[in-house]
Amino acid sequence: MLLAELEIWHTRPITPTRRVALGHLVLPTDPAPGLGGVLLAAVIAAYLPDVDAELVPDLGRLIDQVTRGERIVQPRLQHRYQIDRHGLAVSVHQLNGDADHVTFDLHSMGRPLSQVLGAVYALERIDFDARRTVAPVLHRALRWRGPIGPSFVADISGVSRGDLVGVTDPRLWALDLLGFPIGTLKVTKKEVMARFRTKLRDAHPDHGGSNTAAGDAIERLGEARRILLQT
Repeated sequence: MLLAELEIWHTRPITPTRRVALGHLVLPTDPAPGLGGVLLAAVIAAYLPDVDAELVPDLGRLIDQVTRGERIVQPRLQHRYQIDRHGLAVSVHQLNGDADHVTFDLHSMGRPLSQVLGAVYALERIDFDARRTVAPVLHRALRWRGPIGPSFVADISGVSRGDLVGVTDPRLWALDLLGFPIGTLKVTKKEVMARFRTKLRDAHPDHGGSNTAAGDAIERLGEARRILLQT
């Protein structure tokens, strides 16, 4: 079953001009980052290793600009982003399967940078409020070094189970993030707050947490607490 899809139109590698456009998109983002956010992050992480490392900081800035809805002066990062697809080749990237068994089908017909830019510009096609929840996932994808599989899903979504259940069900995601055993159905406010405080302490740099990842970790813990206390 098709869960998410991204069509990126681009000039062929042998063509001297460099252009990027978007085609058909299936990018669900509810609950955030959604299956669409996972696919965009996967495209970025898969093709970034073949992109000039000097361009990575500007890719991070571009993600933030698109998230804020700013006008992007073209060309940017050696490519021109446009609407017209005439004369361009197409690459199709898909996320297929179900909550327990998923596969990333990434098929590029162009330059690696074209694929990364297509995934970044696809943020423009997402609801403005949802962009702010998908953007941090794309930033994590810029830092990912490894295969695109269960470990990748776990890292960018914060779900340790390594499947997409937590991405499609926010309550299961929250239970998993706060460390409740698999199969837990009901939790009390006292239990939620106790596990939240323990995880928050572990994530803080003063108690051994990563300085670079602390902000993301604390934000996700707060969201998990909110979800469980509201349901």
